[in-house]
Amino acid sequence: MAGCQSIARFAVQLVVLWMVVMPGESARAANDFMRIDDYLQRHPEQQALMADFNARVQAPALPLTAPPRREIRIAVIYPALQASDYWRRSLASMEARLRALRLPYQLKIYLSRPTVDVDLQARQLNTALQWRPDYLIFTLDTVPHLRMIERVLALGRPRLILQNITTPLADWEDDQPFLYVGFDHVQGTRLIADWMLERAGYRGKYMTLHFSSGYVSRMRDGTFNAMAARYPELEEVESYDTDGDPEKAYRATLQTLQEHPDLKMIFAGSTDLALAALRALRETDRMDVLLNGWGGGAAELEALEDGGLDVTAMRINDDNGVAMAEAMRLVMLDQQARVPAIFAGDIALVTRDTPPERIDELKRRAFRLSEPSDEG
Repeated sequence: MAGCQSIARFAVQLVVLWMVVMPGESARAANDFMRIDDYLQRHPEQQALMADFNARVQAPALPLTAPPRREIRIAVIYPALQASDYWRRSLASMEARLRALRLPYQLKIYLSRPTVDVDLQARQLNTALQWRPDYLIFTLDTVPHLRMIERVLALGRPRLILQNITTPLADWEDDQPFLYVGFDHVQGTRLIADWMLERAGYRGKYMTLHFSSGYVSRMRDGTFNAMAARYPELEEVESYDTDGDPEKAYRATLQTLQEHPDLKMIFAGSTDLALAALRALRETDRMDVLLNGWGGGAAELEALEDGGLDVTAMRINDDNGVAMAEAMRLVMLDQQARVPAIFAGDIALVTRDTPPERIDELKRRAFRLSEPSDEG
């Protein structure tokens, strides 16, 4: 009964997230998703843990002095079949850090498409659990994900790392996952929105391209729309749910440009959608329309350099892979109490005006373990 109630609450939360996440509002605006500041108010002891752990992530690896008795088993279920290289780089940086720590491991990787492959992800979860891993790295975006996660929490093992979410669920207060890891979707979107709205003069028409109806899209799109709603001369003329399909985003952009030739901005909720919208803008010679990316991976940075995208929130990507490896090291040393509940990596605003040398500096930081050494 408790599990059913929790699932029902989560479904309501996803609807609420479509309409809220106003800047400055507490996590109560999004029901039981707790923003980091709100979580720290409830758990002030986490402040020191997070600061110490972040310092550990930024520092060089400290290899284990004695080899572990056995390899650790890590199962990874990633919605990585998309244009964004976030998931691939996360995996590469985690493995690189594990090797630098001299922490032997076995890895099972299960890949899928976001949004449309939930049934496949459920089957992958069953297969992964049969392998009896020590760690399961998964994500939380949809209601079915919640059911899968609560099953793992009820089992009590493996240790669960939830990636790409940094807002703990209050419903799990007494039985949280081992670690929430990723980058704050609201923080990144605020950076994008502040820049785009100012460039637009706080007036004009815009459209929104939603990647899915899940948590991540709601946090990003809901934040942008809430910020735009502050200005009465800004008008959202179209809002499209694309189901993560770039072709839908491409066609939606073409249609909106035809119906609203004075369109001023497009907010794209993901890399895939941004690149699809960019294709439509180029084909119609409408490069005057402001367009964002989200994440600052290789494809987005290339589009920025080519004058296609105008702005993105660039994750210091490899930090979250390093964080997962460092958390496993602390467990191996029987110091799991030093692992915080949340690790949220840094995000930097990158625009068409950002100097190339600044972008190169950010690349060196963000891709320090996932990029081939000869490419920086």
